[in-house]
Amino acid sequence: MDKAEIRKYDREHHLHSWSVQGALDPIVIDRAEGSCFFDMDGKRYLDFSSQLMNLNTGHQHPKVVQAIKDQADRLCFAAPGMSYLTRSQLVKALMEVTPGDLNHFFFTLGGAEANENAIKMARLYTGKFKILSRYRSYHGATYGAITLTGDPRRPPVEPGIPGVIKILDPYCYRCPFGHTYPACNVQCARHVEEVIQYENPNTVAAIIMEGVVGSNGLFIPPPEYMPMVREICNKYNVLFISDEVMSGFGRTGKWFAVDNWNVVPDMMTMAKGLTSGYLPLGGVAVSKKISDHFQDKMLWGGLTYNAHPLCCGAAVATMQVYHEEKLVERTAEMGGFLMDQLNALKEKHPSVGDVRGLGLFTIIELVKDRKTREPLVPWNAAGADLAINKEINKRLLAGGVYTFVRWNWIFVVPPLVITKDELVEGLNVIDQTLTWADGQL
Repeated sequence: MDKAEIRKYDREHHLHSWSVQGALDPIVIDRAEGSCFFDMDGKRYLDFSSQLMNLNTGHQHPKVVQAIKDQADRLCFAAPGMSYLTRSQLVKALMEVTPGDLNHFFFTLGGAEANENAIKMARLYTGKFKILSRYRSYHGATYGAITLTGDPRRPPVEPGIPGVIKILDPYCYRCPFGHTYPACNVQCARHVEEVIQYENPNTVAAIIMEGVVGSNGLFIPPPEYMPMVREICNKYNVLFISDEVMSGFGRTGKWFAVDNWNVVPDMMTMAKGLTSGYLPLGGVAVSKKISDHFQDKMLWGGLTYNAHPLCCGAAVATMQVYHEEKLVERTAEMGGFLMDQLNALKEKHPSVGDVRGLGLFTIIELVKDRKTREPLVPWNAAGADLAINKEINKRLLAGGVYTFVRWNWIFVVPPLVITKDELVEGLNVIDQTLTWADGQL
């Protein structure tokens, strides 16, 4: 098919996710390599969002591609109830990097399903049914996962599953409690305990939260927050589930975001960076006490393609790339360089209210006024309110930078293999775009 025919079938017969179909004008992607991809006209784009924040090892890494080919030659499929090489290899590789005693794994098709199974396990293990999750969160699009989600993608498909309670977020730049750190006494964590008390601890099975909030604004919690949440969970016999689907596998400069605070959750969900997006795979890592529970009790879960041999093979190769190329350590170093560059943009542009991030998981927050912190584009904006947002995205694409421009945020979340030269190249395009945004204030 040529470009015109590809577009014809795509627009006339394919339904895109999270989209008003008639408003779409997708890039027709042709090929990719490293931190870049190319459209059918040969135009090169720096991938500053790692597609869906999952291509940690970059596009078309030869070692991962070869591993998929080799596994296809050996064994394309086995029922999940069987035992086979790539799954055991993956378990062994994950055991070496997951925190504490999270060394038992249930593999799924992706992140949403991992979160679904985590809350199912929590309810089975505790005998309790309520799950706490945060308002500015995203945990997936299946019915259980979208109920856990707090952002505006949830209400249009409600009602969801019962028993999910929302709590407020550690959003320091726009503190929901009106405080300023550190004088706030970490009220965002104390709020968690207060809600558990209101709901009755005997009914609360678990709290699920992203290690670092991803698509809803990339919030880095105060350093005391995660340890305090861990203590609160211990105090009330509530399980702590860390959703590391987006923030895991080196993205923050640590293997998992919770490692930044030396916190060990009871369960940890993963996907995206697990295979770097090359094939679909997710997982739930659980502690020994939870695994022991299911030694003589039924684990009510499983799908035909869970722990697919091809996907496990891709994950094993991806794990090898992380180690061999020291991508986790490299990301920590590159993250320091990136934050220096972002802070320079903040100093230069009045439209930038805040920049924040860990590793190569960073964001630029745009405002109309730095003093009032009024967002350049309102939360949950739609229609005409997105005109500036769309123009920013258009200018970035024209300059060869592809990333998420969501409301008043520009995400800078490139593959972990990106070079400093490529970072600077993309940030120069963002710099020029911010100059235009400054003129709209």
